[in-house]
Amino acid sequence: MKTNLFLCLTFLLGLGFAQAQNLPSSPEPGKCYVKCITKDEFKDVQETIEVYPAYTRLEVVPATYKTVEERVLVKEASKKLVYVPAVYETVEVPYVKKEGRSDLNIIPATFGTNSRTFETYPATSGWEYKETACDSPNKEDCMVACFVGYPAQYRDVSFTTLAKDATVSNTPVNEKNATYTKQVVKTPARMDQIDVPAQYSTIKRQVLATSATTRSVTVPAKSQTVTRTVLAKKGGITTWEEVDCGLFDANVLPIFYELGSARITPASKKIIDETLLPLLNSKPVNIELMSHTDSRGNDDFNMSLSQQRANSVVNYLVSKGISRSRLSGRGFGETRLVNRCSNGVECSENQHQKNRRTEFRVLNN
Repeated sequence: MKTNLFLCLTFLLGLGFAQAQNLPSSPEPGKCYVKCITKDEFKDVQETIEVYPAYTRLEVVPATYKTVEERVLVKEASKKLVYVPAVYETVEVPYVKKEGRSDLNIIPATFGTNSRTFETYPATSGWEYKETACDSPNKEDCMVACFVGYPAQYRDVSFTTLAKDATVSNTPVNEKNATYTKQVVKTPARMDQIDVPAQYSTIKRQVLATSATTRSVTVPAKSQTVTRTVLAKKGGITTWEEVDCGLFDANVLPIFYELGSARITPASKKIIDETLLPLLNSKPVNIELMSHTDSRGNDDFNMSLSQQRANSVVNYLVSKGISRSRLSGRGFGETRLVNRCSNGVECSENQHQKNRRTEFRVLNN
């Protein structure tokens, strides 16, 4: 009874929600539906455009030359002057090696002796006063005046007289003669003039045969085919697609990765082709791809690696023609392990490999 009541309430609530959300009008029990809004449809059209116009190009036709031989003067005729040195001969030349002279001989002076008497003091006379003894107290009374005479004084002086003064006598000394050798010009130097003939050579030179000209070359236009994407059908129409209810939960995509790698192996590509491509090609649903790693390695590295693995699956589906707008990829690193193999726990390789997984689920548009 309680079960029937719960089913009735569920039906009524579902019917009210369905009317509010414009859900399918006659759903089947046990079925799940996803709301799909049709996308704009595009198509590629090709258009040929002229990317470079036709034009006339002028080309130069170069001049042509021909080779001719010509005899040319390479060195003019000239005259060469040759120096002929002078010729010398040796002669003896006399010369006075030491000139003659007169030697002077001195004849000293001769002297004689003589004497002469000189008056050295003349004869004199005069009054002389002498004091005599007397009893008078006046001395002048005791003075006696006497007239006294003194004879002259003489001296004999001997002196030398010049008998013959000094003289000079000349003694001649003859000169000394000698000879020296001297080179004198026998034949003076001269310049002889020699004729030097001109020199000629044969050269090859190129002379203009035809002058340069121009010619016209027509260059065709260049075209390019441009592919443009144009809107073929406007989207925005809401439809409800029946899908397996289990696809709304996380479903393991049975593809595995090597340790530390995000590369999709050929075997994994085959599984994606058989699992996801049929769903995406048959129904206009969106899916989310969730990638996980094991616990080995740095946590930040594992988070980045899981995101790369999710992106690898997204990129592969895009390469198969699925619009990127219908896909989303998320990496969870080692935050959603399916067993006990967390950091520091020893596990086998098979146990770790179960954590290196990719899951998918259908999203409501």
